[in-house]
Amino acid sequence: MANTASAKKAARVIARRTAVNQARRSRMRTFLRKVEEAIASGDKAAATAAFQDAQPEIIRAAQKGVLHRNTASRKVSRLAHRIAKIGA
Repeated sequence: MANTASAKKAARVIARRTAVNQARRSRMRTFLRKVEEAIASGDKAAATAAFQDAQPEIIRAAQKGVLHRNTASRKVSRLAHRIAKIGA
């Protein structure tokens, strides 16, 4: 347990940031799940629409520090590639 006043404050700040990051991560995963479900159903139009909604969420998560920017870029790239393969 924290002993000093600064350590106690740091613990409170970490708890708040953890809650915010958890919400951001959950929101991003929800959008990703919608894209995954659309891809699994084979509906290219729905997958493209879901991807258009998910892409800004993934990038925003990277900007806010929830994901590394390369991880976000990789996720977007792989999703786009999988959607492109649906019609082919």
